[in-house]
Amino acid sequence: MNKQVDEYIIKQKSPQKEICHQLREIILRVFPGIEEEVKWGVPTYAKGKFYLVALKDHVNLGFSMEGLSEDEKKRFDGSGKTMKTVKVCSIQEINEVKIAELLRLVEERKK
Repeated sequence: MNKQVDEYIIKQKSPQKEICHQLREIILRVFPGIEEEVKWGVPTYAKGKFYLVALKDHVNLGFSMEGLSEDEKKRFDGSGKTMKTVKVCSIQEINEVKIAELLRLVEERKK
């Protein structure tokens, strides 16, 4: 685990702090030993394949769209061409099974 990522999460207000913490735990559980760093001012994983960003009233878990089909891209939020997100407004909204599936989908397509 990366100390800068710890610091990023600790400085967030609630509920973003708890959401970031939970999403980070899911990422680390799905990919033990994944590379974790702060890049672009936010926690990033696997050289930018995934990122977390705490915003005013929610947290975005971002995903690289590289290699995904148009149907696969529809599983994510946002209109970005290279990155899309899953928007999380509360801990209760976190669907660990869905997030794990999306993480694996993006990781598989990037190989």
